[in-house]
Amino acid sequence: MSDINAAADEDLPFSRVFDFSGHVVLVTGASGGIGRSTAELFRERGAKLALVDKSPKVISVAEEIGDGAGAWEADITDEAQVVRTIGEIADRFERIDVLINSAGIGGVWPAETIKGADWSRVISVNLTGQFLVTREVARRMLAAGRGRIVILASQAALVGLENHAAYGASKAGLLGMLRTMAVEWGPHGVTINAISPTVVDTDMSRAFWSGEKGDRARAEIPLRRFARPREIAYAAMYLASDAAAMITGTNLVIDGGRTIR
Repeated sequence: MSDINAAADEDLPFSRVFDFSGHVVLVTGASGGIGRSTAELFRERGAKLALVDKSPKVISVAEEIGDGAGAWEADITDEAQVVRTIGEIADRFERIDVLINSAGIGGVWPAETIKGADWSRVISVNLTGQFLVTREVARRMLAAGRGRIVILASQAALVGLENHAAYGASKAGLLGMLRTMAVEWGPHGVTINAISPTVVDTDMSRAFWSGEKGDRARAEIPLRRFARPREIAYAAMYLASDAAAMITGTNLVIDGGRTIR
């Protein structure tokens, strides 16, 4: 991957479009699921990795990925921790070229039974936490005049799903946030886009979509299956690449056709 805005001035050969050699990619929620799959894919394409997760497992994940991947254990809902962590990453790598903001939590309750504490926790992680990380990284990107940001939303931001009032609200908020950021940051060389998957086959989703409930959910998807983490990772890499240099403020839906109904 060459200069982040080079695609505006030249047609890059395919061999360079997805080459992230020497570029710093920060992945939140990196200890498993979509985050880990995305980190592994970027490493295959030569990126230097900064992995962030609340779970201490992120340290062993970085060791397993190897090649100098750095790990930071941090709670993205804690503003002070976010500021310190992003600062440490920027100091160590001297730049942040790509942010893949995939940290998030689930939570399913009938709307009338949601406790205030549960609502706040989902919003705090999925919306406020993603905002705090994005803000801190964007400050460095804006100063550098280049950058790619990809945030993870959800099909729950687009269609009504039973028992997903808190989760859907948190993900819909992300889409409103990214449109404003895209308008503000585009003139300064920073793009920001979202990915909205259907259910992705991860440990977290299996806790909510097992058994008969999962069978019904798959039946509502025209392709009749859930997404795989690697499929989301490929989309994130595309949006972070020079191939997507003209794309900002967009929500890429990867749902097997679920939301067209």
